[in-house]
Amino acid sequence: MDNSSADTFAIDKTFASLGLNEALLEGLTKRGFKHPTHIQASLIPAALRGKDVLGQAKTGTGKTAAFGLPVLQMLDPTAAFSALVLVPTRELAIQVAKELQELGAFAKVHTVAVYGGQPIDKQMTQLKKGPPIIVGTPGRVMDLADRGILPFENFRFAILDEVDRMLDIGFRDDIRKILGRLRKTPQTIFVSATISSEIEKLARSYMKDPEKIVSVEKSLTVSQVNQSYFAVERWDKRRLLLHLLRKEEPALTVVFCRTKRAVDEVTEFLNKNKIDAHAMHGDMYQKKRDQVMTRLREGDLSVLVASDLAARGLDVDDISHVVNYDMPEDPEVYIHRIGRTARAGRKGIAWSFVAPDQGELLTNIEMLANVEIPTVGYADFKPGPIPMDVSAMREYEAKRKEDNQQSRNRTAAPEVPVAAKVVDETRFPDGIVPTALPGRRLGGRVATRKR
Repeated sequence: MDNSSADTFAIDKTFASLGLNEALLEGLTKRGFKHPTHIQASLIPAALRGKDVLGQAKTGTGKTAAFGLPVLQMLDPTAAFSALVLVPTRELAIQVAKELQELGAFAKVHTVAVYGGQPIDKQMTQLKKGPPIIVGTPGRVMDLADRGILPFENFRFAILDEVDRMLDIGFRDDIRKILGRLRKTPQTIFVSATISSEIEKLARSYMKDPEKIVSVEKSLTVSQVNQSYFAVERWDKRRLLLHLLRKEEPALTVVFCRTKRAVDEVTEFLNKNKIDAHAMHGDMYQKKRDQVMTRLREGDLSVLVASDLAARGLDVDDISHVVNYDMPEDPEVYIHRIGRTARAGRKGIAWSFVAPDQGELLTNIEMLANVEIPTVGYADFKPGPIPMDVSAMREYEAKRKEDNQQSRNRTAAPEVPVAAKVVDETRFPDGIVPTALPGRRLGGRVATRKR
């Protein structure tokens, strides 16, 4: 491995050296994994020793496998409701459940995801079969527990994934209620990209002598993805996207937009130009989103246009390209996005569209990823004309600036002529005799002698 790989992987270790059993090792080998990442190399042995763990690592470093593999090994695959994994969003619930299902395929451990937006009756039917691992959002987990479907007293393992995001979203009370209702001594694992004082306080309230693991490894996502950006005006982005898709002909592309409206507009534009594109965002019914995801996984569509909400739920191995049509404000979101194309050790490509006023966003992303993202362009791409409203606004701003400057010039104080200097070395220091009052005073009156 090269030096960049060593920044991400513990190349002096193998998954076998961490103490994992043959069934899990077989699954890892089938998926192409050889060396663990640094967070996996530290967290897996600690969890296998039965320790409560508070783990911090950057996004895209394999945290799901870090907590999932030891839990898969330690639980009884025939025991219902052994492990509970809490996640912030339904997309992440689907993603984590799918990864745990794949990791535990050879160990024959079944995982079920529960989340809002899907009929609760369907999830209740799945839970009646007694799956050993439940992955869910706090709200839906609380709902199922209140209905008597989730026996909290059974769980031997409690994992909170992306704790910082859950607190940001506002799940503090639900998390405390869930952890408070679990059996007295579940083995508890918190994993997060950042660990604030609030997270640490929460963890230590529900953990017994936790082991804190902080990994500073380079993101696996960053090391596996070839990143570049296009400098483009906002009104030219749709034309550039169309040009890029036609010229490069990527196999399976996900285009990320910041808003639902942008998702719909970009999808409609591509379809009108004979690009088979499909939209996915939070306003779509869950059934429709599931249908799109099924087609995506089956390789039945070539371009998916998605909102940020979907960034954490796209776990499809064959995505070859990611396009950041709109740059995200949060650099962590960028890492999640481009990570959709670097699955199971594969390489990927990420393109970003950067407007002239978004240099700071690009810099923040480069700082988080610890990489310089190069700029690229197409000589045969011709920018379109400036839109009339943009041109009018620019003319208005230029006129306003000119008027303001002229106004400042008219109101500026006139220059005071320099008084003639009369030299009389016998009367004043340096021989300078003032011949008039100063040009500017402090605003008060000059005291004079009464006559």
